[in-house]
Formats: sequence, C-alpha cells, structure tokens
Amino acid sequence: LATTTAMVCGLVDIEFCKLVMGLQSQGSEKFLNSNINLAAGSGNFTTFAPDPPVPISTGLEAPHPETFTSWDKIEISRKTKEMSVEELVNYIEKSFGVTVDRIFLHGDTEDKAIYNALDKKKLEWDITFDENGKATVSDGVFTQWPQVRMAVQMLGRLPPTSGQRIVFKTQVEKVKVSLDQTKDSFMKRFTGDVSRAYREVYRPSEEGEKQDYFDSVFTGRDYITLGVDCHTGSKDDITLPCVKYLFSHKN
Repeated sequence: LATTTAMVCGLVDIEFCKLVMGLQSQGSEKFLNSNINLAAGSGNFTTFAPDPPVPISTGLEAPHPETFTSWDKIEISRKTKEMSVEELVNYIEKSFGVTVDRIFLHGDTEDKAIYNALDKKKLEWDITFDENGKATVSDGVFTQWPQVRMAVQMLGRLPPTSGQRIVFKTQVEKVKVSLDQTKDSFMKRFTGDVSRAYREVYRPSEEGEKQDYFDSVFTGRDYITLGVDCHTGSKDDITLPCVKYLFSHKN
C-alpha cells in the first residue's frame, strides 16, 4: 500500500508541476492519465491522454452559453467592494436571462441557501386587523403557519363581545410577529455582503472541531464556490456552472 500510495502521489505531483509551469496554456495533450497495475508484478504502467471533459447542457440558447464542462466556472471578482446578495441575484439574472430560485454552497445537498426565492415571496405576505378585530391574512401565511387558519376563521365568526376572541387574536398576533421577524431576517441577509451571508448560513452553530475547521478554511481563502438553481421565463430548469465568487476579507 505504501508503494502504491507513493507512486500515485508522485504522478499527481508531476501533473501539478505542469500546472505551476503554465503548461495548461499549451493544451490538454501536455497532461497525462496513468494506469498502474502492481498486482501484475511487472512494474509497468501506461500513460495516456485524458478524455475531453463531458459537455453539460445549460438549457440556454445563444448568445448565452449552451454547454459547459465541470472545469468551467462563472468567476465574479469583488476584491474592492463586495456584492450584496441582492446584487448577485440581479447580476446572474441579467447575465443569463434567467430567474434565480436558490443560491447555495456548490455541491451541498442540504436545504440551506444564502438566497431562496420562496423566502423573498414572504415579503408580500401580510397580516392585518380591521376596526372590528377581524384578521386578513395572505394565503401564503397558511402554508408556513397552517395552525393559524382556524384562529382567523374564529375571529371572523365570533361576535365582538365574545371573551374567546382574545385567545384567537393572540395566536394570530404571534404569527404576525414571527412573519415580521422572518422578513427582517431575510432583508438583512439579502442586502448584506455575499460572504457574510455565506458565513451565517454555513458556519456550524456548535463550537468545536467543525466550527474551527470552517473558520480556518473560510479565513484562508479569498473565494467561495456557489451553486445556482434557476429557470427561464417558460419555467424550464437551467443548469449553470459553479460560481467562483472572489472577495477580500474585512479586518
């Protein structure tokens, strides 16, 4: 095992040296894949040119890029002044003619995101009371807080003199407070720096090894990689390359 590991590491280092020398500008033929079979006992191994990267369809039409490979990236550099999350969303939508649904850590499979269009829709939700204490609630509120539906219905049915109204009104008021907090939290992240939003969402909450590792990687790099879920006006899903967002850490 030690011999196999040493051979593989050595061959990988050779390819890295080619990158350091700038040979990538001379084409992929300067780089080699290797096939080693130590079990044969001959000590021979073969090298061959790597296959070209597999093209991935974006779903876009010209003049936008129609395909890309796993080596391609959308590079956005904001070394002097950071983008806000809102500006990043607008930049992607304008550059590729799409509507952004989510922006998240590239490769992450959890339901986390620095931007989610569903959260933005909550800005349109509202809860109000008329002079008689009847509540008017946006339909979307019931998808997030379904338990409040009965309270709203009871406020519409009970007479103003009913002592039970206070119970149901309190329930609706608590949901209104939660909705307002959700809106405030979204806007704070939406209008704030991309790197700050990334750190808030993906930094482990519990102190310890995972948090220390995140901090060391985050402060040691001047970029983050982001994935984008988006669609066209006709609701067709679009696949975009990884976004490499470069920024400067603030002291």
